[in-house]
Amino acid sequence: MALESLNPATGDVLETFAEWSDEQVVSTVETVHNAYLKWRTTAFAERKPLMLKAAEVLRRRKDEFATMMALEMGKPVVEGRAEVEKCALVCEYYADNAEQMLAPEPIESDASRSYVAFRPQGIVLAVMPWNFPFWQVFRFAAPALMAGNVGVLKHASNVPRCALAIEEVFVQAGFPADVFRTLMIGSRKVAQVIEHPYVVATTLTGSDIAGRKVAEKSGAMLKKSVMELGGSDPFIVLNDADLDLAASVAVTARCINSGQSCIAAKRFIVEDGVYESFLEKFKANMAALKVGDPCDESTQVGPQAREDLMRELHDQVEASVAKGAKVALGGVPGEAAFYPPTILTEVAKGMPAYSEEFFGPVAIVIRVKDAEEALFVANDTEFGLGGSVWTTDIEKGEKIAGQIRSGAVFVNGMTKSDPRLPFGGVGISGFGRELSHYGIKEFVNIQTVWIK
Repeated sequence: MALESLNPATGDVLETFAEWSDEQVVSTVETVHNAYLKWRTTAFAERKPLMLKAAEVLRRRKDEFATMMALEMGKPVVEGRAEVEKCALVCEYYADNAEQMLAPEPIESDASRSYVAFRPQGIVLAVMPWNFPFWQVFRFAAPALMAGNVGVLKHASNVPRCALAIEEVFVQAGFPADVFRTLMIGSRKVAQVIEHPYVVATTLTGSDIAGRKVAEKSGAMLKKSVMELGGSDPFIVLNDADLDLAASVAVTARCINSGQSCIAAKRFIVEDGVYESFLEKFKANMAALKVGDPCDESTQVGPQAREDLMRELHDQVEASVAKGAKVALGGVPGEAAFYPPTILTEVAKGMPAYSEEFFGPVAIVIRVKDAEEALFVANDTEFGLGGSVWTTDIEKGEKIAGQIRSGAVFVNGMTKSDPRLPFGGVGISGFGRELSHYGIKEFVNIQTVWIK
């Protein structure tokens, strides 16, 4: 199976890559393992300048990488630059903090001396998606490499150029050869990589369907895994919310990356007292977004990453409308892979819009009678990645936030990832955590040392 780089805005094939043979995969994994045997013995003082150099390379090539994302998966170039900048920040964060995070922890016991040490483990396989093709790789790679591990990347098959460019960043930063390699393979070869004895762990960002398959295989091999899966995040607007602010942020929260984000706000749950006012403001802001060529600096919403994904999204919209949902805005596919900012109202239980993840610029607005019902609807889902609450009563907002079943919740702010804060979900949104000191400790051997 060839890996095809295709421009979703035009349908043009940019480049085709031959899939690696089984022999190439095995040979690369063995080479990466040999690199690990040396890399694991390096000091943090040796790793830090290399990771800082990676941040420099990212910033120097920011425009190039933003254009690459725009052409390969349709991300507006303005957002692409922001993504590359965030990758540089995560490199700097772990370069500056990894040594402290993984410092031995003294523990009082019956020994003369005892402590907990954090040791590298080996090769971590990263199975990554196309929607944030740089960020989702670097948020794994920066802590993994700083911890003394090494990585192999199986990237989404529609972003092979991005995958190879990420490998180049580490080479240009001066990292030892083969501590991070891209495997040019399709999904069907992931299982055999997990089976390889030199691969000690897996991390996946993607759909719950993909997560189940990789987690099942990892579990069968008794290998640690971290799963960051889909989301259908609630965005609760209470009667006392600042509606202008909430309606403005709601547009960004729903349409960032053309709506293709696991932590995008997807279900807008609005108290009855402000429902009509919020919907009017939200609709006006959504309608004002500029849809177009992702390489155009003024574009705010580009195409979906592939035409088949756009069609799947529209099928969900049509299935919901067939069950009684109303289209308040948009809902008509454009050319190629373009889909307009869309709002669905009168959404009820039993519709795809109520229970499924909509991975595109489609907002689901649900009217509720009070905060109690808002909380019920927010939690009436299998997903549990993020969420937000909008209110001028901070105490009330924090109380409601504490009852939302999710890995993260924001009060009067858009759900986002931050290198300083742990990131991950519950339910079918996955398990384990990325980022912060929690993330770097997912793939280390937490070793007890007892001395007498």
